[in-house]
Amino acid sequence: MDSDDEMLDVEQIPSAAKGKGKVIEKDRPFDNDNLPWVEKYRPVTLDDVVSHRDITSTIEKFIEKNRLPHLLFYGPPGTGKTSTILAVARRIYGSDYRKQILELNASDDRGIDVVREQIKQFAETRTLFSKGYKLIILDEADMMTQQAQAALRRVIEQSPPAIQSRCTRFRFSPLPITEVEKRLNSVIEAENVKLTPEGKAALLKLSKGDMRRALNVLQACHAAYDITDETEIYNCTGNPHPADIETIVNSMLSDEFMTAYTRITTLKTERGLALQDLLTGAYDYVESLELKPHARIYILDHLAVTEHRLSTGASEKIQLTALLGAFKNMVELSTKG
Repeated sequence: MDSDDEMLDVEQIPSAAKGKGKVIEKDRPFDNDNLPWVEKYRPVTLDDVVSHRDITSTIEKFIEKNRLPHLLFYGPPGTGKTSTILAVARRIYGSDYRKQILELNASDDRGIDVVREQIKQFAETRTLFSKGYKLIILDEADMMTQQAQAALRRVIEQSPPAIQSRCTRFRFSPLPITEVEKRLNSVIEAENVKLTPEGKAALLKLSKGDMRRALNVLQACHAAYDITDETEIYNCTGNPHPADIETIVNSMLSDEFMTAYTRITTLKTERGLALQDLLTGAYDYVESLELKPHARIYILDHLAVTEHRLSTGASEKIQLTALLGAFKNMVELSTKG
């Protein structure tokens, strides 16, 4: 299964006696003012889910025909997988939906014993005064052990194929920036957030279609600053400011080797940056430069190699000098070309 998978297992079993699963009997009362905004503004109905109308409309038809299959939601984080599942539960059961669902997160123990005992027992028992099938929600199902996934496969259906083939799969792609902006605008108005246009542009750029990340960063900046500008957004997320990236890349392109190395090292120390943080920004900035095709290919390849080496534990100092040398070679390639 892909990273950050959501799995919703539906057992078509009528309910009438209480099961022993980890069921949340009722919603706990919360003070909305103290809730994280990702929870405070979580969609309640399928119509509230941002984007993915093709997915939500298909699920609506399944519900209307009372033929909801096993579902496998997968895709990047913050794209609405958990929100959609909970909206489905509310749509089927109403305000008492918590009584009919068993929700297990990656933080819970989800080994083979949990599947054999807790999940299977919950699916096979009935709940007093309730009707219809039960829902079992496995958040981040790919984090279950291989043995647990094999056991779950048998619970879903007594046949050998993998879990994926037993489910109707829906991929949740990153949210369009325009859709993220619409939801952010409503939150900004409701919470009276003082966010400048430059700050909003930076927030949308850094969110990369992840609504959860956008709301978390917005709430953090609102708590830390009276007015949130572009600089505050980058400071809050720990990402290097575009102006710093521009300074570093231009220095590698035009300054003498040791001068560039000293300037970059000093800037990294002052800003608290790691070379890994600079690579993504350097990639975006290089894309905006006018380069000969062979020179562009050369430097992009070196950026990728440097990122791979850093991920395997290579020395940051050595990789910085190697990357600086690659930029010098790129300049020569552009001149010769």
